[in-house]
Amino acid sequence: MSVKFEKETIRTNAPGAPTLVGGKHPIAHGIGEALTGGNTTTGYLAAYLQQLQKNPLRTKMLTSGSLAALQEVLASWIAHDRNKNGHYFTSRVPKMAIYGAFISAPLGHVLISILQRLFAGRTSLKAKILQIIVSNLIVSPIQNSVYLTAMAIIAGARTFHQVRATVRAGFLPVMKVSWITSPLALAFAQKFLPEQTWVPFFNIIAFVIGTYINAHTKKKRLAALRKKHYGDGRSTSGRTDDYPRRDY
Repeated sequence: MSVKFEKETIRTNAPGAPTLVGGKHPIAHGIGEALTGGNTTTGYLAAYLQQLQKNPLRTKMLTSGSLAALQEVLASWIAHDRNKNGHYFTSRVPKMAIYGAFISAPLGHVLISILQRLFAGRTSLKAKILQIIVSNLIVSPIQNSVYLTAMAIIAGARTFHQVRATVRAGFLPVMKVSWITSPLALAFAQKFLPEQTWVPFFNIIAFVIGTYINAHTKKKRLAALRKKHYGDGRSTSGRTDDYPRRDY
């Protein structure tokens, strides 16, 4: 009783001090409630998860398309990859949005759904390890192969040999990143997250990794272009297609 009395006395004798809500600062409480929904269903995350339950594929398509477009803009800004007008909003941005919405999202929806069904109700350590192995040896290679193929086409590849060369050159480096991050992300999701939150969680992970890979690729391509066309000089604007187009 004395401890409670002391706490009440401190609150009363501190004019202008914010009143704690459930032991938390009101601003922190408000931010947390807005993001997660708190004890209500009005938070952004709660509303998103509700839409994910009602319209799973449509919600995933809108999310993936938006993140893919944002990823391209952010990667261009990091790599200083501008178009001929000096803007970071290049022609690849809408193409990336189309890829994210109509290729990446449906593919991920099917693969993750299959993975979750295969291991539904299996919570043993052996099952979790097996789920991680299946994800890294089957799911990730499929997704990364499709990703690299789409990136090659968006970059200007028009022949089978150009696409195959891009996939072969980028597959192992991308898989190395996946083999490092995917087990950690999946283990974290298995331990701490309900299955309905796996989609936004993996979307965030894929966005961060994709932005890094995209920006790194752009920097290497721009360095090669500067070396080829400008020697040691630097050009911060203007770009060409990664693959030369033929005139017919």
